[in-house]
Amino acid sequence: MTPNREAGCHSGLAAALDAGYAILERGGSSLDAVTEAVRLLEDNPLFNAGRGSVLCHDGSAELDAAIMDGSGPRAGAVAGLRHVMNPIELARLVMDKSPHVMLIGAGAEEFALEQGLVLVPNSYFRTQQREQELQRAQQKERQGHSVAASGGGTVGAVALDRAGTLAAATSTGGTTNKRSGRVGDSPIIGAGTYANNETCAVSATGSGEFFIRAVVAHDVHALVRYKHLDVVAAVREVVQEKLQRARGDGGVIAVDRAGRIAMEFNSEGMFRGARDSHGRREIGIYADSAAP
Repeated sequence: MTPNREAGCHSGLAAALDAGYAILERGGSSLDAVTEAVRLLEDNPLFNAGRGSVLCHDGSAELDAAIMDGSGPRAGAVAGLRHVMNPIELARLVMDKSPHVMLIGAGAEEFALEQGLVLVPNSYFRTQQREQELQRAQQKERQGHSVAASGGGTVGAVALDRAGTLAAATSTGGTTNKRSGRVGDSPIIGAGTYANNETCAVSATGSGEFFIRAVVAHDVHALVRYKHLDVVAAVREVVQEKLQRARGDGGVIAVDRAGRIAMEFNSEGMFRGARDSHGRREIGIYADSAAP
């Protein structure tokens, strides 16, 4: 992490955090807030979502996203996208404008065209940095190292609005050098994304296969609902105990129906930010970093 890249990531997090909060502050919905925050991160090539996504083994970019409305609850998800500029917008449309929860690949992109979304060449998502990361991963692979699912990441947002509605949104390019067609936890409701007004909203990042097996996002909800843990304790139990035992690395952001915020990770760092109506505003990258 160079100083310039760290500063750029910090700036990108701040812009997304403040844009989402501004929507809440003027009485907007949590769904609009998480959609806008994630859309901005998808447009920022420093993050692994939208433009700047990591690349598959064949050099293409394949993108996944999901959104969930805690009232209902309702959800929309997309996977294997190659041409949708902002996958989170399509996930929202799947939820709002279709009878389905998840659409994938060509069918999802046909629906995107019907809904008037912007489609772009797959090259739009590629950056020089991601191409270099893929080259390094494939070089190590040729040398006999197992790196088929390395160097990933995810962007996500969770929010609670004045009406008491919780929402979560997650978007990702997956993992570097992944096999084409691989789908991680981000678009899988209950694994990487979950929201329920009775408990909390959750978005996860990390080793997707572990998060799918552990149904991480729903597990946080279940601990709050059935074990009556507060969201901070629930997230800590899932990330620091259950995931650690399974040797899965990553983290979770969550907010509960009372507005309590949890940000927990067992990796070296996790890009994160939080803001609330009591004046809290912080942004962090590593375990010991949290700047105003």
